[in-house]
Amino acid sequence: MLNNLDDYQLILASQSPRRHQMLKELGLDFKIKTKEVEEVYPDNLRGEEIPIYLAKLKADAFELDTVENELVITADTIVCVDDIVLGKPKDRDDAVKMLNMLSGRSHQVISGVCLKSSEKEVCFSTTTHVHFKALSLDEINYYIEHYKPFDKAGAYGIQEWIGFVGIDGIEGSYFNVVGLPIQHLYQELSRF
Repeated sequence: MLNNLDDYQLILASQSPRRHQMLKELGLDFKIKTKEVEEVYPDNLRGEEIPIYLAKLKADAFELDTVENELVITADTIVCVDDIVLGKPKDRDDAVKMLNMLSGRSHQVISGVCLKSSEKEVCFSTTTHVHFKALSLDEINYYIEHYKPFDKAGAYGIQEWIGFVGIDGIEGSYFNVVGLPIQHLYQELSRF
């Protein structure tokens, strides 16, 4: 599948083991390369504009060394509740605060993805609505203590214990909540 990509060397610009696994499961042959990028965005951006901006920022870091046959895939995922963006927690207290904000409510997980070659760039986003049951402080503390979700936007991973016991339902892509809207990515790669 995706024979249109045969002439490209795919580069996944992400350290995320979850993104690595999803691309592998899609049957793609790729290399992992990352560049240091300060993930800061203008204050006036909202919703899907934020992860698209950050994904594009990560892709632009490859500008000078994107050779003719490389296709760079970058992504960024944010969690939004009441128009407040929750990134990765700074520490344990921040993780507790985030999970308390999500407890008993719905929120959006928005991923932005950028596909970039030397001659073309495509950016897109995917939004999933996630519904959390009310979480007890004991559940929140247990999760943070045992799973240390400091590398995850919103301080949680749907594929971990908190997802099993705390998420009532989702509307949209499960894989987007894991960190990469793989169905949407497949569609965009097939048209690239």
